[in-house]
Amino acid sequence: MNSLKPTKQIYFNDPQRLTQLIGANTTVIVAGRRTGKTDSIAAPFVLRNMQRMEGSTGGIVVPTFKHGLTNTLPGLFTAWRRWGYEKGVHYVVGRKPPKAFKRPLIEPSDYEHVITFYNGSVAIIISQDRPGTSNSLTLSWVLVDEAKFIDYQKLKDETLPANGGIKTFFGKHSYNHALMILSDMPQTQRGSWFLHYREKMDKDLIEGIKATLYEIWHTKERIREMRKEGKEVPKHLRSYLRRLDTQLNKMRSVAVYYKEYSSIENIELLGENYIRQMKRDLTPLTFQTSILCQRIGIRKDGFYSSMREGHKYNASDFEYLDSLGYEFDDSAMDCRADKDLNRQAPICIGMDYNANINWLVAGQPSGRRLKVLKSFFVKFERKLSALVDDFCNYYAYHENKTVIFYYDATALGSNYAVNDQDFRWVIVHEFECRGWEVVEVYLGNPMKHDEKYLLINRAFAGKQRLMPMFNRQNNDDLILAIQTAQVYRGRLGFRKNKSDEKDPETEEDLLEHRTDGTDAFDTLYIGCEKFPQHDIYAVTTGGVI
Repeated sequence: MNSLKPTKQIYFNDPQRLTQLIGANTTVIVAGRRTGKTDSIAAPFVLRNMQRMEGSTGGIVVPTFKHGLTNTLPGLFTAWRRWGYEKGVHYVVGRKPPKAFKRPLIEPSDYEHVITFYNGSVAIIISQDRPGTSNSLTLSWVLVDEAKFIDYQKLKDETLPANGGIKTFFGKHSYNHALMILSDMPQTQRGSWFLHYREKMDKDLIEGIKATLYEIWHTKERIREMRKEGKEVPKHLRSYLRRLDTQLNKMRSVAVYYKEYSSIENIELLGENYIRQMKRDLTPLTFQTSILCQRIGIRKDGFYSSMREGHKYNASDFEYLDSLGYEFDDSAMDCRADKDLNRQAPICIGMDYNANINWLVAGQPSGRRLKVLKSFFVKFERKLSALVDDFCNYYAYHENKTVIFYYDATALGSNYAVNDQDFRWVIVHEFECRGWEVVEVYLGNPMKHDEKYLLINRAFAGKQRLMPMFNRQNNDDLILAIQTAQVYRGRLGFRKNKSDEKDPETEEDLLEHRTDGTDAFDTLYIGCEKFPQHDIYAVTTGGVI
């Protein structure tokens, strides 16, 4: 098994090659989307550690188990397969390894969330939303994926102290205790915890590693040429090569390497059309951070100024996710993976309507909280019918097929999204065609901006009946829109800045950057707070209560 050879040449772009060549003990890569962070930076890192430290234990840290299952692990497995490593042959996941595999130096208590290689090396899948996954571990390396969503305090308290390794066996390796942190550019202060590694990097040391690598290559070239010409290789050259290697190992063992890359670094594979498409489809802020990897300031004076990190939560149904194993179809990621969903209760929805973008925000009141379960939007040629379809497909396994549809006067009298019927009629019709009952709740004229500003910020501060709480995994775009919504003080008080909402879209001013999604959330919150209907239509085994 150790003699595996790739069936074809492997392409790595410049950032990927440089990261591997430098091989610093601590590596932090902040890169845009589709730069190959998982399959061409993380996958070689994990493979190197597991292959060259036989019997070692490493940790793969992900913000949520769902993220690890859908993003991190598939990227690793796909890359390994390209390089000739087959699941079930060279490694197994989530089960006890075959007897032919070597045993780990430290046997895991169970193998449910463990990748085991044939040489006895194991990687523990550590998901921060799953308590106890870092307990009692002794790790020789750690990979942190999607670091901007990682709880740094939990990482610092629970996982990093475990990265002590077994020096008796692996102390000679520069990558013993190795730490790799991967992310695109964070958009919040809390998610920016890893950016300080830039100040920890010794640039002279990194240049020394590069110079030593060049000298090793140059010396090996000299040796190859001498052998090619039939000359005897002097002992001092071999000795020099060993000294260079020892020197390189020492430098790598204490090196911190920090680098920021934009997605444009991978343009040879992505193509210019991908970058153009992302610029069109993403909000400017998301494009700046996720594609161009630019640092941004965090808005502190927005329309929703009282929203805090504590208003976001994770809610994965581990029992369902575990039942999927590590071989599943993406379509299996529906409402069954959400632990926060009350399956016997109706789902409340608020919507926003526009010619080119339409939003639906779904939630359920629970005690003194309004859980914002999930948000959906469709753009351009996909209209309200497609939006309702997306919702119904996701909630196909929800037991109470009732939606409480909150709407105001903006849903009446016009419809430039579908046909000659108004928005309200189309939405009710589309839900009923799919077997859902619709409870219509009319809110009247839209609430004035200054009233809405006070109401919702009081809600975030815990001074209203319901406090909004957002399922982090299911509301990425909505959370971003809320965090960046601007406010200005006009003659009539505080107003949400909607000045560009009706303007034609340009590459610099995209639809998702506007306030449409936040307006859908506003409608949902105002409805649930001021016009509560939820408990009336909840069902028990005895029927409607």
